[in-house]
Amino acid sequence: MVSQLSSLANSSTLTDLRINIDRLLQRLDQLAQIGAIPGNGVCRLALTDEDKAGRDLVVSWMRELGLTITIDQIGNVVATRPGQEPGPPIMTGSHIDTVATGGRYDGNLGVLAGLEIIATLNDNNIQTRYPLAVAFFTNEEGARFHPDMMGSWVFRGDFPVAEALASVGIDGTTVGENLERIGYAGPVPCGSQPVRAFVELHIEQGPVLALEGVQIGAVTGVQGMSWKEYTVKGVSNHAGTTPMHLRHDAGYGASAIATAARHLALEMGGNQVATVGSIKLTPGLVNVIAKEACLTLDLRNTDETCLQQAEAAMSAKINAIAKAEGLEITSHSLARFEPVVFDPGMIELVTNTAQTLGLSVKSMPSGAGHDAGLIAPMAPTAMIFVPSVNGISHNVKEYTAPEDLENGANVLLQVLLQLAM
Repeated sequence: MVSQLSSLANSSTLTDLRINIDRLLQRLDQLAQIGAIPGNGVCRLALTDEDKAGRDLVVSWMRELGLTITIDQIGNVVATRPGQEPGPPIMTGSHIDTVATGGRYDGNLGVLAGLEIIATLNDNNIQTRYPLAVAFFTNEEGARFHPDMMGSWVFRGDFPVAEALASVGIDGTTVGENLERIGYAGPVPCGSQPVRAFVELHIEQGPVLALEGVQIGAVTGVQGMSWKEYTVKGVSNHAGTTPMHLRHDAGYGASAIATAARHLALEMGGNQVATVGSIKLTPGLVNVIAKEACLTLDLRNTDETCLQQAEAAMSAKINAIAKAEGLEITSHSLARFEPVVFDPGMIELVTNTAQTLGLSVKSMPSGAGHDAGLIAPMAPTAMIFVPSVNGISHNVKEYTAPEDLENGANVLLQVLLQLAM
């Protein structure tokens, strides 16, 4: 499919086309003011008042560009520019929700670069053969509601809308309640919008490109992810009078799980990573042995078999910890995604396009989850990475240099043109 589409764009006028970086930077800055936090960061959790304000701003830009806007039942927004022929669009986009300590580029770049490409085509009176669409998906981060990448999963049609709407957030309210509250509970049925191809531009969120001095990442796929939450129950007792060998310490059980996870990842090597990102102890007092601990475990690998091995090994280790310490340990799944391999022709298209623009390019997997990974089963999909300074993301210090933003957006422009002409 890719070769058939890309062979249609041979005009030197089109290959010379470039985005307006000043306009893109201005929009990134304007959006970053909504939910701004100290240190140049952004807190715009999904479906909050800040998210509504961000959505309203981006939708206003979509309208200014003359796009047709649809909103589905989970609040995904798709803005479409018609082509000479009807049919499913070539789509780009990402998300505009952030984590609580987020930066201004994660997700936002992919959406606003898409709008910049539409603006560039409008400026040059270029009409594509196939429609072009720019989308932003609901609750990609999963910082307020589980699971993450909720909107794109529901968009694909493989995650029930009712279950997503019933998801309870960290503040005790549901997705459905908040969509209604902010006015983004749309009428379009989820799973009803076909896509011809999908390309997502994103900052790397890791150190590889910056360390190696490479300008563009041609993403080969997305790591599989297993998120679980564990509850460890022990016995609360006095910290000074209870002998060590008689304790049933939920706090120790949680720390033992965290240590076991790190050791497992190091023992397996390769692309295996493991993270305990949250631990909460009850009663949480300096002189009282914890009676309960709640913790999360994030396992990731690019290989499904290895990921399953890691899950099984952790289960065995946790059972051994429970038995040795006299603890009750239960778990439930927060999210589970198999590794995704992107379309080889699409990866090649990104690579060749970057090289044609005189940019260095590296094939690489993504360690983070992305909406593109959820869209991949329904359409040929690719991702374009640009460097993150010091590999920092989900942090107010997240930064990508303007020239790298411009390079990535120009690669995206040329890839979309080759797909859509």
